[in-house]
Amino acid sequence: MSELIQAFILGNSAILTNVCILPLYPGLIAFLAGNAANEEARRATKWLGLLVLAGVLTMMTLVGGLLYFFKQSFSTILPVLLPIIYGIVIILGVLMLLGRNPFARLTTAQAPVLRNPYVSAYVYGLLLGPMTLPCAGPLVVSAFLLGTGSVAALADSLAYFFAFGLGFGWPLVLLPFIAMPLQKQFTRWMTQRYTLLTRVSGALLVAIGLFGVYADLLPNL
Repeated sequence: MSELIQAFILGNSAILTNVCILPLYPGLIAFLAGNAANEEARRATKWLGLLVLAGVLTMMTLVGGLLYFFKQSFSTILPVLLPIIYGIVIILGVLMLLGRNPFARLTTAQAPVLRNPYVSAYVYGLLLGPMTLPCAGPLVVSAFLLGTGSVAALADSLAYFFAFGLGFGWPLVLLPFIAMPLQKQFTRWMTQRYTLLTRVSGALLVAIGLFGVYADLLPNL
């Protein structure tokens, strides 16, 4: 239990110290703002943050498992992965600065299943999952390495990783719950300020992406 608490505390420290975790938060605000006018999404609001985090952790676990299965070192794909991730973050930010919220399009996608707010929140988390890999990728790959040959050891290692994920992701879970008691006011406020929230979120994403390029890519050129 003490190891899980330690992992949770480490996850908390990642919220502000790891640049690749930060896009989750303006992204969630943009997602909620984009769905504020959707009555079904409003009813599901309190669960959306939890489903987003579940999607993020699912994707991270899948990628970690694939890297382990194919015997690939995380360090070998990181030089390729980082420019792609930061490029996507910056592009998303620029789109939002222009008033186009790509996260709002999930519930208006042609596939009927994506119009379900629960599914679209989970899919949104899956899409954001790769952005967090530079920060937490080595941890999930290590979980598979440490769990080699033993189901119990793998379960313990993955539990440590999920405790870390809950540590950096609890604000995602908490934010929609905070909004619930003020549902009508919150929805009205977000709807009225949809364009402003989209552009502020976009500015944050661009800033995060540029900082990632400055901190992680330029020193290695």
